[in-house]
Amino acid sequence: MADDASAKTNLSATTEELLKYYRDMLLIRRFEERAGQLYGMGHIGGFCHLYIGQEAVVVGMEAVKKDGDQTITGYRDHGHMLACGMDPKGVMAELTGREGGYSKGKGGSMHMFSKEKEFYGGHGIVGASVPLGVGLGFANRYRENDSVSLTYFGDGASNQGQIFEAMNMAQLWKLPVVFIIENNQYAMGTSVKRSHSDTHLYRRGAAFGIPGMEVDGMDVVAVREAGRQAVEHARKGEGPYVLEMKTYRYRGHSMSDPAKYRTREEVDHIRETSDPIKRCEQRLSENGFSDEDQLKGIDKEIKAIVKGAADFALESPEPAADQLFTDIYA
Repeated sequence: MADDASAKTNLSATTEELLKYYRDMLLIRRFEERAGQLYGMGHIGGFCHLYIGQEAVVVGMEAVKKDGDQTITGYRDHGHMLACGMDPKGVMAELTGREGGYSKGKGGSMHMFSKEKEFYGGHGIVGASVPLGVGLGFANRYRENDSVSLTYFGDGASNQGQIFEAMNMAQLWKLPVVFIIENNQYAMGTSVKRSHSDTHLYRRGAAFGIPGMEVDGMDVVAVREAGRQAVEHARKGEGPYVLEMKTYRYRGHSMSDPAKYRTREEVDHIRETSDPIKRCEQRLSENGFSDEDQLKGIDKEIKAIVKGAADFALESPEPAADQLFTDIYA
């Protein structure tokens, strides 16, 4: 049930499109770099999982969404929030536990959402968001709309039993769900080769008859085109689709992880040969774009946005004690 990604995608993009992808990926990169700094300074507590290196996945998928489509993911979620259009100020304020955050400072890095942007978390339990993503697909079917649930999870989560239960239900009822496996090669410190009997994760749905595709997750245009095919499949009522995004995280699993299970040479090689932002720059060059000043201007603009988000967060008050049980329903 696997498809050949290279045979079915048109890997071209206009300069205007590429500039947007470049900007969106750079926003995630600079935001995460700043979040890492704030964590080191003690302004962010608890767990903090950075998305640096994986930006092409969520930006490429966002390019094929339409109004009403939903996004749900696990704990490495800041990039998904920003790609969905959530305000960097609100995201950063939540990371720092401030009242101005999306969950009023009580959710932190892994637990914020935005109904307005159709972003449903941010979930700290590995794999637990996937059945909820199928639930979103069921809600779409029940309401008889044509919205699609984009359900993200990692290579480690793909070994969870609940993933297979969710896939079975999604295919049984032909629910509009795209399962997006962000295979960044390591489940915490365990490599895919050490933990998966079949390392072709796009075949995870094969037993249920779900088609799948392996995608270069470091190429935003490749992601977009594969995403277009998968989303169209789901939107037409043909059921779920599995996309395995071959990507890579530059930082440790979380801010507390020294990542001693891999070499510096390995990370540097990926940065030099496959960095998604550099590859977007290469595509721009191939399109004849050579305005380095414009790219520098975008970076300057992004840095100002991120600085503004950090300033807003640090200036926002912490939640008042009398708000401790507000929004608690069980």
